[in-house]
Formats: sequence, structure tokens, C-alpha cells
Amino acid sequence: MSAGTFTPAPGRAPMRTIIGKQLRMELLLTARRGEAVVLAMGVPLLVLLGAGLFEVTNLPTDDRLGFVVPGVLALTVMSTAFTGQAITTGYERSYGVLKRLGASPLTRPGLLLAKTGSVLVQIVVQVAILALVGFAVGWRPHADALLPAAGVTVLAVAGYSGLALLLASVLKPETTTGAATLIYVLMLSVGGIMFAAPDLGTAGWFLLPLAAHAHALRETLMFGGSVPFSIWLSLLLWAVVWLTAAARNFRWE
Repeated sequence: MSAGTFTPAPGRAPMRTIIGKQLRMELLLTARRGEAVVLAMGVPLLVLLGAGLFEVTNLPTDDRLGFVVPGVLALTVMSTAFTGQAITTGYERSYGVLKRLGASPLTRPGLLLAKTGSVLVQIVVQVAILALVGFAVGWRPHADALLPAAGVTVLAVAGYSGLALLLASVLKPETTTGAATLIYVLMLSVGGIMFAAPDLGTAGWFLLPLAAHAHALRETLMFGGSVPFSIWLSLLLWAVVWLTAAARNFRWE
């Protein structure tokens, strides 16, 4: 037996390994809360079938599914990346889960990346299911526009996730729940999901990310067009501002 065979080599694992482990744990915990995932998809699915198949609202087009399905996909992104994540993270901090993670090698940016990555995986699954439901009832998107649609969706996920983690860090869990729900309802009301959104011009895309995301998905999936530069800029700004604010102000307890 050669010398040094059992020489210990203590040290922290590479950050990518740490983040990967945390990402896996986030997905595992989400799988154990299956009822929450189903509930998060319940409202978008009802909106898709109700507003997409029946004339319950007035739309600016005869293609009801073409208008409603992209809006529902945007709504699902916000529901999971913002509302669900804000509430879950707020209670994790209240129960001391984040405090224990703070004592681990996981850094604050690492936790934010793991949570955002976990949410992105969830959204891929949810969007795929809703898209299949939409396709089954007659929705026919432009397949060649999937890449820009995916791009704006990733930016929307990053922005919502950053804002959710920031709220969960600075507010009490009960207050976080109320604030996240209120913002969700307001965005749903003026986001143009089941009906045409009010025209606020370019400034509206920066104030209403749900409306901007829904409009971008319609431009690509419904018309096969390109995403307006103002929407790219607004969603990028939301992603950078809120993720940066969350990384700087995130508290473990």
C-alpha cells in the first residue's frame, strides 16, 4: 500500500455541484407537493377551456384559441415563477429551512439560481401539458416561432423569480402571501389573458410584464411574427433588476 492513499483532502465541492444538488432537492420537494402543482395549473386550464372554447368574453380576433392559449401560457409562468415561489419561499424562511441552508456552502446567488432553475423545469412541464391540451382542442401555433417564444419566457421566469424571492425575503410569510396574491390578481385583470388589455403604449410593457409576455407569445405563436424590441427590453429589465435586488437583499432568516 503506497503512502498517501488515505490522505484526507477536505474542501468545498465545486459550486456547480452544490447548486445542482440544491436544484435536485427543490424539484424533489416540489414533487412531494403535487397538489400545489395541480392547483397552480387549475386556473390556467379553466381559463384556456372556458375562454378559448366559449364566447364568454369579447376578443379582438375570431381566433379565440390563438388569442387565449398564449395568454394562458404566460399566466402559468407567472403563477409558478412568482406567486407559488413567493409563498413557498416565505414559509421556508419562517420555518427555519433557509437558515439551515445558510449554514451550508450554498451561497445566496447559488440558492437563487437553484430555485429559479427548479421553477424553469416545472414551467417546461406545465407549458407542455397546457400546449398539448390547447392543440387537442384545435390550437395551431406557428412552430417556426418557438425559439423567440422560449426566449421571452425564460426572461419572464427570471424576472418573476427574482421578485418572488425578494418579497419572500423582506416580508413576513402571511404578508408575502397577500402581496403575491394581490399582484397576481391585478396582473390577471389587466394582462389581456381572457380579453384585450388596455393599450398603455410602450410604457405598459414595463409596468405589466404579464401583458408584455402574453403579447410576445401571440406575436410569435399566433402570427409567426417577431417579438417587439420594447418587450425584449422590458422583460430583460425585469429579470436583471429583480434578480439583482434579490441577490443583494435576500435574508436567510
